Amino acid sequence: MGHASAEDMFPKNEHPIVAAIAVASIIAAILLIAWARLEVHGTGDIEAALAEEPAAGDMPVAPPSDPKTPEEREVDAAVAAGRFATGFSP
Repeated sequence: MGHASAEDMFPKNEHPIVAAIAVASIIAAILLIAWARLEVHGTGDIEAALAEEPAAGDMPVAPPSDPKTPEEREVDAAVAAGRFATGFSP
């Protein structure tokens, strides 16, 4: 079996200036994307979403009660624990 190590993924001789330039370019990309979004779509939709009152239908509703019996909940928990223990997750 092959083994991957951190030395293979990250070069040892990367200069700190290169890392700083990479971080600065990521930040610049985020700012450019945000600026382009504002130029294309404007701020009207954002202001409208923040200013409007939530409608009665938008209010959170209490979750429905669980129809399962305590025994069924125990079985479900045991099955889930067994799946996670063997590496199979739902």
